[in-house]
Amino acid sequence: MSVLSRLLNREPAGSGLVIAPMRRRDLTAIQVIERQVYPQPWSANVFVNEIDMAREGQRYYIVAYRNGQLVGYAGMMIVLEEAHITNIASDPDRRREGIGRQLLADLAWEALRRGCTGLTLEVRLSNAAAQGLYQQFGFEPAGIRKKYYENTEDAMVMWCHNIDTADYVDRLRQVCPETAQRVAAR
Repeated sequence: MSVLSRLLNREPAGSGLVIAPMRRRDLTAIQVIERQVYPQPWSANVFVNEIDMAREGQRYYIVAYRNGQLVGYAGMMIVLEEAHITNIASDPDRRREGIGRQLLADLAWEALRRGCTGLTLEVRLSNAAAQGLYQQFGFEPAGIRKKYYENTEDAMVMWCHNIDTADYVDRLRQVCPETAQRVAAR
């Protein structure tokens, strides 16, 4: 599909997106995206282990569907009062549709629900688009992990502190009102 045709057929950001818990039945579609976006993709077994830990409350993994098609996924692990975002990925053909933004917002709401006070993640130094998204959510650079990705590319460590405040809740509502409405309906 050409860039022009993707733009002409593009749905408004947030329309028709369904976010649900990740299930084993999602793994085939997840692996397709995983292989497209990561040079060293996680295996299906890694996701199975993460789903199992989610059932025990140690992780939280979600998928995003639009028109019945899996278009993205995300996850995080919870350690005491901190949530570490392990991954956020969307179908490369569906980028710039707000999928990553809504997935990240859902993770942040869940971290709040679980009593977390901070969020952290690593992002490739070369991924300016992702860094910009994370900054909208209040993440700030906190350090560099040398050769973190594939033992070749550095990662920027980013933190978002004090997510348990009214100011941060307001920020989430402003950055992603669709997810705030969905969370309020839970």
